[in-house]
This record gives sequence, structure tokens and C-alpha cells, in this order.
Amino acid sequence: MKKNEESDEKKKKVLLTSFDENGTEGRYKKGRNEMDLIKLVSIYGEVKCLDKERRALLTFKQGIRDVGMLSTWRDEDDCCKWEGITCSNQTGHVLRLHLPGSGFHGLISHFNISTLIDLQNLEHLDLSGHQFLNSYISEHIGLFTKLRYLNLSNAEFSGRIPPQLGSLTHLQYLDLSYNFLEGEIPSQLKHLGQLQYLGLQSVAELQGEITFQNRELSGAIPFQSGDLPLLQTLKLGGDFFLQTKDAEWVSNLSFLKNIDLTSFSLGNSHQWLQMIRKHIPNLTGLRLSDCNLSDNDVEFLFDIQSNNSSTSSLTILDFSDNMLTLSIFQLLSKFGSNLQELYLSMFQGNFNFGPNLEQLDLSNCNLSDTSFLMPSTSIVNSSSSLVVLSLSYNLLTSSNIFHWIFNFTANLHTLYLSGNLLEGPIPKGFDKAMNSLEYLDLSINKLQGEIPPFLGNICTLQILDLSHNNLNGDISRFIQNSSWCNRHVFLALSLSFNRITGMIPKSIGLLSNLMYLALEGNSLTGEITESHLTNFSKLVVLILSNNSFSLKFDPDWIPPFQLIDLEVASCKLGPNFPSWLHTQNNLIWLDISDTGINGSVPEWFWYMLPLLLYCSNMSHNNLVGAVPNLALRLPHGVLIDLSSNQFEGVIPSFLLHASSLILSENKFSNTSSLLCQNNNIGKNLGTLVLANNQLEGSLPDCWESVTSLLFLDLSNNKLTGKIPPSMGSLVKLEALVLRNNRFIGKLPSNLKNCTNLFLLDVSENLLSGPIPSWIGETLQRLIVLSMAGNRFSGNLSKHLCYLKKIQALDLSKNKLSNEIPTCLQNFTAMSKKSINSTETTGLIYWKNNTYYETYGFFFSGYTFNITLMWKGVKSSFKNPELRLNNIDLSSNHFTGEIPKEIVYLVGLVSLNLSSNNLSGEIPAEIGNITSLESLDLSRNHISGTIPSSLSQIDNLGKLDLSNNFLSGRIPPGRHMDTFDASCFEGNPDLCGSQLNKTCPGDMAPVKPEEPTTHDDEDDNSGFYEALHMSLGFGFFTGFWGLLGPLLLWKRWRIAYLRFLNKVADYIYVTAAVYASKFHK
Repeated sequence: MKKNEESDEKKKKVLLTSFDENGTEGRYKKGRNEMDLIKLVSIYGEVKCLDKERRALLTFKQGIRDVGMLSTWRDEDDCCKWEGITCSNQTGHVLRLHLPGSGFHGLISHFNISTLIDLQNLEHLDLSGHQFLNSYISEHIGLFTKLRYLNLSNAEFSGRIPPQLGSLTHLQYLDLSYNFLEGEIPSQLKHLGQLQYLGLQSVAELQGEITFQNRELSGAIPFQSGDLPLLQTLKLGGDFFLQTKDAEWVSNLSFLKNIDLTSFSLGNSHQWLQMIRKHIPNLTGLRLSDCNLSDNDVEFLFDIQSNNSSTSSLTILDFSDNMLTLSIFQLLSKFGSNLQELYLSMFQGNFNFGPNLEQLDLSNCNLSDTSFLMPSTSIVNSSSSLVVLSLSYNLLTSSNIFHWIFNFTANLHTLYLSGNLLEGPIPKGFDKAMNSLEYLDLSINKLQGEIPPFLGNICTLQILDLSHNNLNGDISRFIQNSSWCNRHVFLALSLSFNRITGMIPKSIGLLSNLMYLALEGNSLTGEITESHLTNFSKLVVLILSNNSFSLKFDPDWIPPFQLIDLEVASCKLGPNFPSWLHTQNNLIWLDISDTGINGSVPEWFWYMLPLLLYCSNMSHNNLVGAVPNLALRLPHGVLIDLSSNQFEGVIPSFLLHASSLILSENKFSNTSSLLCQNNNIGKNLGTLVLANNQLEGSLPDCWESVTSLLFLDLSNNKLTGKIPPSMGSLVKLEALVLRNNRFIGKLPSNLKNCTNLFLLDVSENLLSGPIPSWIGETLQRLIVLSMAGNRFSGNLSKHLCYLKKIQALDLSKNKLSNEIPTCLQNFTAMSKKSINSTETTGLIYWKNNTYYETYGFFFSGYTFNITLMWKGVKSSFKNPELRLNNIDLSSNHFTGEIPKEIVYLVGLVSLNLSSNNLSGEIPAEIGNITSLESLDLSRNHISGTIPSSLSQIDNLGKLDLSNNFLSGRIPPGRHMDTFDASCFEGNPDLCGSQLNKTCPGDMAPVKPEEPTTHDDEDDNSGFYEALHMSLGFGFFTGFWGLLGPLLLWKRWRIAYLRFLNKVADYIYVTAAVYASKFHK
């Protein structure tokens, strides 16, 4: 009886209500009284959904991957009772499909709205927050003419906005924000006269390291004054061409309450600032992030000078990523009392936050610890309402920030501190001070110490991210010593990339509601068995890679969970292929690389590949056999990595559906049927790596079937014949590696169409003819050019000097002749002492629409492999930090002098001109190349002396000047003495200590002959030595004892002369007296 009452009440409510613009319920029809409604219910009884519409919904479900949303959608049930469905109680038609994704719940698939075409009475459609994987918004959206609410935001849609949206004239809410839409806004949208909410924000950044520039709306804004007159919320973002009429249109929107113009360049646009100032008194939300605003612009917006500013209604304010200074805080204090959300890029610690503030975002503000040196008591009362605080990506180092936060609010729910420089342990008492916390992100810091068990005592905590720190200790102490009073709400734990040790205890199963568990990149050990995971029925992400785990599961085990992401690289999963993977129907990302799996891959796994929407990595195992050629179609954007196994035979064509196909280091032997098919099977292939296989024969000449290729590596095979001219159709190609094969003939001129190449390696083949001039003329993005070990001949074209970005040039072991061009100084990248690695990486992965169109949302990067003669040794570099700066022209027939201009390449690290016929002298200013680490000029006809400046290069670790006609002294000094004779031998006129050869003009040290002595004289040698010493000492004392004072002191000198005069007078008088006596 009670059930019937509830059913009747529901019917009554539905009949009384219908949908309005905000997705809430409003009055069904004016004039309908309650007795009429009850009468209708009694007539019609319970109305179920129509079978046609139920089948349409089931078709929709079958075409997507459901993660915890559609469990109630069962074939035998009434679809009106399904999750997210609301039907009309009169007709049974589906009126609402409300399925917004959130958190770990969502839908994943390519999506076509036409699957719902039978829902013609649909008024409300919300499919926001899902992963629709580069799907287009179909033109069939225009057929849902009764729609009043449409939300497809943040759902990974791409392409253009369909103009058919203009047919939905009843639409009141339209949000397409945060997708990857491009092109112009259709002018047909101006027909949406009932529209109150318009969201067309673009997305500039994706997850990971890739930024897709130009993947945004652009062109002119199509609206005129008077269009969309009822608009209350306007969210626009893109690279628009702003005009005066656009500001006039917005200015006349009299009902406007919320403005979001993120990334508009408004700093120099007085008209737009004037328009916004007009609306500010009535606005509740204003977002002007990244708009090039200055303090003066903000002061103008709020009319500060006139003291007429009225901002009492603003509750949301976003001025982040502008050029504002701390002085703007004075302005904010005037209306801070009403703000609920505040986003800034600067902060002053003594700012008085209002009592209503709920969200504060100060990320990317360059904040340091000194920014928070203030009495905490001054803000305790004013910010007690704060629930979300973001201080991510600043310069915070001290744990004092925690104590500042402890006093900041008693009700914080979300705390972001990621991307700082925080050191030391997480302070004690954190759990008590943050007892209402739900989301804690301390990732990407330098936190140390053990993971404190008290974090498990925060009973409200749902998500904990401590990844990318220096935390250590035994994981079992953290798991076992926490109370886990939050176990019923705890959803996610990430401890990846720390220094945590130990084994996972089985008590981890206590966290039965976990959906996300990431422990990657630690030093964890031990076995993980079924008993560890048996309680994790809701688990969707399990990441254990790069530990020393041993996963031991029964072959017949059926896990209680359905994973979407499984990553166990470098764990022990083998030796047998894990059969339990057969039960995981929702997997979109799988990494079982380097897990010790042997043997063949079961056929059922190949049929799982279409389900793996993002990644299937089985590399570095010992998998054998052929890959079957099945009639499968892989999803767009998927990475397939089967490298470093023992796969053999023909490469099946269905693999070409992938966006990245890495098959290197296997035993594949045939490519004849790989490309030449007329079914566009490889149209989305961006990366193809077949290096180190057993491929034989000539390449097929039908590369136009894979024109999306960006990276192609066929190195180290046995391919023969000419390089196919059709490779010139690969106009998007950025890396072409054909090294170590048996290609013959000339380099096809069609390759000049590949103007995006940054890496071209055709070394170690049998190619001949001159170095084409078009390489320098058209391939000016080249960073690495290796053509070594071929039969190229003739002059080295001066056009090669157009390669201003070149950082590695290897033309060694050819038959090139005549002089080395003097224009080498045009190699601009080598003329800089230091290389901006960020800039260079940007040149390589320039992250434009091409990457997005080819790889979708997860571009895993391309690990390019460079093989060069480096410091005299053949070396391979995987993703070298692009600091090679190498020129190798050795083993050719070059003549003439070494170009003096080479000394301008001050960033050069390695220079090899050996085994040529070069003459003349070594440039005197070669010491200017202070970055030089290796110099080889051996086996030439170089004459003259070794420049003394060479001894001033401190980094020079390898030097070979042997077998030339050098003369004179080897320069001394610094580290030149560390080079042995082999570095200088074969130069007859060269001299120096390294060659143990004296130079002309050197005074050889002559040792005095020792007199012949006798034994008896030796006995008196001690006596004579003492005598000589005493005579010398006596002479010194007597001489300087008398003359020293006379020379140094005038008084002594006068007294002494007086004394001598007296003595002389005395002698004279005495002599005279005696003489007179004698005469008498």
C-alpha cells in the first residue's frame, strides 16, 4: 500500500512540473488544478517508457564504456526508473537525460548523438564531464527541436560547432565549454532568442606535457546588437578578432549577471573595458583571467578615481594570470566582504578576507614563505567560511605554511599545495587541525620522513595525493597504524615516486571503497595476491609500476573489480600470460611491460585491443609467435607497443589503426602488405617504429596512405632498393630514421616536401650522388642531420648553411671533396654558448593541431635515437638533452684550409675533421670555442704551430692532432700536459714534453763536473765546510755591523765622521810632537 502511495505521489509531482532553463522543475501548466491531475492519473495509470526509446537508450549504452554510471540500465526494466532518466507521466516519453560525469564515474567512448535520435521529446540533455575521445558534435543535434537545456561541456569533443544548433529555438541553456572545438562560432546561434546561458570557453591545455595551440575557437564573433537579448551568463574564450560591434553587443545585454572572458586580450581595448565597467554593478560573477590586465585597467573597471564604484553584488572574481601588483589589494578590500570565490596571481599576507569567502585560488603567484609572515589571529574570524584553498605551484619551502593554514580556517575541505618546494616532514597535529579535510594534494614537493599514519585519522578524507616527494619508511606502518575512520569514504591514494619500502600488508583491504591506488616508482617488494585485492570491488585504477612486486594470482581468478587503468611495468607478472585480464572489459590503459611474461599471446587478448582506447604496452617481455591478422579496428589515439619481444612474421595491417605503433627489436620480416591498401587503414598513424627487426627487400612505394606520420624509424634492418619517392607525401613528418640498411641511389627530391623534419638520419647505407641543395633550402627546421657512411660525393653545398637550427651534423665517411664552406658560422644554434632546452623541445614537439588530430589526448612522446661518432667512439643517444652540438666531416676528401669562421661556433662541443686533405694552419682563435670537449684534426696536411689558445679550453677531454705537418712547441699550460704522445705523433717537426722531444733553442740543463776527490780529503770536508761558513758569517757581521748603521742613520753617519776627524787630529798631533822631539 505504501509503495502505491509513493508511486501516486511521484506521478502527481511529474504532472505538476516541467523543465525550465536551469534544469530545475517549474509549473506544468497554468490553470490545471489538483483534482484534474488526480483524475488524469486514475485514467492513465502508471505510464512506462516507450519501447522505441528504451531500445535507443540501450543502443547508446552498448556503444560506450560505462564506469559506474549505468548499472541500473537493464534490458528488462522500465527505462523511466533508470539512473539519469526522467519521463513524462502522461506519454512515457523521455524528457530528461541527465548524466553528468564526476570524479571517477563517467562514460568513455567515441560518441554520436544520432544513437539518441528516437528521443524526439527530449528537453534536457546533460552529458558533460565525460571522455568522448575526439568525437564530433553531430549535425543531428539540430533534430532535437524541443531541447531547452544542452550541456556537453568538458567532454573532449573536437571539430567545429555545428550550425544546426541554431534550429534549437527553445534552447535556454547551452554549454559547450572546455572541449577542443575550433573554427568560427556559427552565425546561426543568433537565432537562439530564448538563450539565457551561453558557454563557449576553449581549452588551451591537456593532461600531460602537451599544449595544443590553436585548438580553440577563432574568427569573428557573429552576434550583433540585439541578438540573444535574454542572456544572463556569457562565457567566451578563443582567438577572436574583436571588433567595436562585439563590445556594443555585450553592452546591450541588459540581463547579464556573469561574464567570463578568459584569455581575451583586453589590456589595450578601452571599449571592452568600458562595456565591462557598465555591467559591474549588476554582476555576480566576473572572470578575466589571462586578459593582459594592468593595475590601471582594474582601477578603471571599478571606477576607483570617481569613488562611485559599486561592487556589492560580486561573489566571484577571477583576475589570475594578469600583470597586476600588490597594490590591487587595496581595491579588493572595498568589496571583499561579499566574495565567495577569489582567484589571483598575487597575495599580501595582511589582506582582510571577507566572511563569505569559500574558494581562494593563489596558485602560480610566486609566493614565498615571507608572504605569510603575519599574525594569524588577524584572519581567523574573517575567513572561517573558506572550504577550498589552492597554493599550488609557488615557491613555498617551509612547513610554517601548514601552521598558517591551521589558523586560517576550521572548515577547510580541499587543500592544494602541489608543485612547491616544501621540505621536512608533514607536521604533527595536521589531522587535528584539518579534521574536515576531504581532498589533500601535497604532490610534487620535497617532503621527507615517513608517511604519517595520522593522515588516516582524518575521518572526512576522500582523496590523498603525496606523489613525487622524498617520503620514505615502511608502507605497512602507514597502513597498519592508521585508524582509517574514513574507510567508508576514502576513494583515492597516490604515493607514487617516493622512497617508500616494505611489503603491502593484507590489511590494506580495509580500504574497501578505494577506486584509485597508485604506488608507482618506489622500492616496494613482496607478493601481491588475491587476498590483497579481494575487497576492492570499486577499484578502477591500479598503478604499481617500477617496484619489485610479484603478482601471484590463480589462473582462474575473477577479480571483484573492473579496471579502466592497469599499470604494472617492471613487476613480476609472468611467466604465463595473465589470463585474469580476460575479465577486465573496461580497460582503456594497460601497461604490462617488462613483467617477465613468456610464450605466445592468447588470441582472446588481440580481440581486447579495440577496447584499449589509450595504451597497450607489452614491451620488454619474451613474447613469441606471429601476430594474427584479424579484422579489427583500433580506436583513434591508441598507443600499441610490442617492442623488445620475439614476435615474427608479417606485420598485420589492423595494427595500422593505432596512432603510435612501436614494434622495434623483434623478428618481423615483411612489410610488403603493410601499406598498399585502399581502405585508409593508416590514416591516423602518427608514429611507426620498426627498428631492429629483420625486414628485407624494398619498401613499398605507397606512403601516401599514411600521410599523418610524424615519426618514422626503420633503422637497423636489411632493406634494399631506392628510398620510395612517395615518402615525399609525408608532409607532416618530423623524424625520418633509415640508418643502417642497404638503400641505394640518390636521396629522392620529393623529400624536400617534408619541411617539418627536425631529424633526418640516412647514415650507413649505400646512397650516392651529391648532398642535395634542397636540404638546406627547404628543411630549415632540421636539428639533427646524419648522412654518414654512404657514397655521397661532390662539393658540400653552401645551401647547407641555411640550417640555422642544426645542432648535430654528421657527413663523415663519404666521398665529399673541395673546400669546406666558410658559411658554417650561420649555424646559429651552435653559435650560442648555452642551449635553451625548453625552446629546443618546443621546436621538436611544437604541439599544434597536428598532434591532437593524430594522437588524441595522450601523446606519449617519441623517444628518438641518435647514433654518432662521439669523442672517437660510436655512441647512441636516446633523447639526448639536445646538447650534442656536433660537426663531423671526417673521412672525406676535403681540401683547403679549416674555415676560420668556425671559431664563431662557440657552443660547439665536438668537432671532427680527421682523415681529409686539409692544409693550412689551425685557426689561431680556436680557443674561443670554450665548450669544445672533443677535437680531432688528425690525418690531414695541416701545418704551422698549435695555437696557444687551445690550451685555454678547460673542457677539452679528447684531442687528436696526429699525422699532420705541425711544427714548433706543443703549448704548455693547464691540461695540455695530460694528453699523451699519441695525440701528437706523426708530426716530425713538433716538439714538447708530451713527445719527450726538446725544441730548438731550448738550453739543455748542464750539470757541473764534480772534482775527483780522495778519501782522506773527504775526512776533512766537515772541517773546511765549517771554516768557510764561519768566515762568511764573520765578514757579513763585521761589514754590515759597521756600514749598515752608517748608511741607514744620518746621526750615526755624522757622529762617525766626527769620530774619524778626532782620531785623525789625534794622530796628526801625536806625530808632530814626536817629530819635534826627534829633531831636538
